[in-house]
Amino acid sequence: MQFGIDIPGFKWSPVEYFYKEWAGLYQKEHQYLYVNRGYGFIGYQGRLGVLPEITSIELV
Repeated sequence: MQFGIDIPGFKWSPVEYFYKEWAGLYQKEHQYLYVNRGYGFIGYQGRLGVLPEITSIELV
């Protein structure tokens, strides 16, 4: 099951205690990392507060 709270200005999930980068765009100096929340699930077939995500990135 995926569980979390994601509202403008606030993002939290229990996974943050295991992974520093767990959802969204991160930058370190001139490098970027985008972590997608995914579309599926592992284990329990449910999501609570975390919507499925498909990402499209256009490089220009």
